[in-house]
Amino acid sequence: MTVFLDNILGGIALGAVYALVALGFVVIFKASGVLNFAHGSLLLFGGYLTAVLHDDLGFAGALAVAVLATAALAGALDRFLLQRGGQDAHSAHVQTIVTIGIDIVLLTDLARRIGGDLLSLGDPWGDAVTELGPVTVADSRLAAIGVSAVVIGGVFALFRFTSWGLSLRAAAEDLEAASLMGIRLGRVRAGAWCLAGALAALAAVFLAAFPAPGLERSTGLIALNAFPAAILGGLASPAGALAGSLLIGLTEALVVGYQSELHVLGEGFGDVAPYAVMLLVLLVRPTGLFGAKGAARV
Repeated sequence: MTVFLDNILGGIALGAVYALVALGFVVIFKASGVLNFAHGSLLLFGGYLTAVLHDDLGFAGALAVAVLATAALAGALDRFLLQRGGQDAHSAHVQTIVTIGIDIVLLTDLARRIGGDLLSLGDPWGDAVTELGPVTVADSRLAAIGVSAVVIGGVFALFRFTSWGLSLRAAAEDLEAASLMGIRLGRVRAGAWCLAGALAALAAVFLAAFPAPGLERSTGLIALNAFPAAILGGLASPAGALAGSLLIGLTEALVVGYQSELHVLGEGFGDVAPYAVMLLVLLVRPTGLFGAKGAARV
């Protein structure tokens, strides 16, 4: 029972971090129709800045700089590389392919800088743990749950109660109609990319925190486990991204925790479990858990 509870708490913490990344996928897709395959590289960029700056600025200062710099980089990539291709549906497909190239460039440079090192981000939790009854939980996991809950709540409030959130929802419904109504789609896109970049930089802290050994060049690839969470929940649904992330996090934690009992599925099944769950759900609900069927006039 203790092992089960430990896996559940670990899965919730992992799902909370995945939710930060998945929300980035969703908000960019809602604003522009682009699937951002460079999201993992943006996360690695934010984590790398935190790692190299925390000795001089302290953890809080380094994280603040990393969040702002990653948001600025994401906004600049969209403004100067992607928006030049237009904002219609066909252009969105082309821009999605462009993000693959951006990811290769960023990941190559960051991998060269990190090399084979394990970088510490200087987080204040270290390897401290807390006893919750029979379960021992890393403080970093509790922090991940708490911080993610606050940030995600703020993002949902941003969607619901601000003019930018209203513009984002209008753009998600119909880009052409939103443009004709006077909504500045370029500004909506820029805000979405900046927000996604900031969330990615924050998620990097918890992906590299204990019990992980630190930030390494493959950390950005780990973040891509949030991609099936976004697809599973419905790519245009923030609530779906949250639900899908928790489901993926719990699945991954339970599969890894009970790997010995699931040995018949292979030693590395935990790595593909998120994608297996995504495929099973999409077989039943092709639009995702919270996705809506689109209607087309013919």
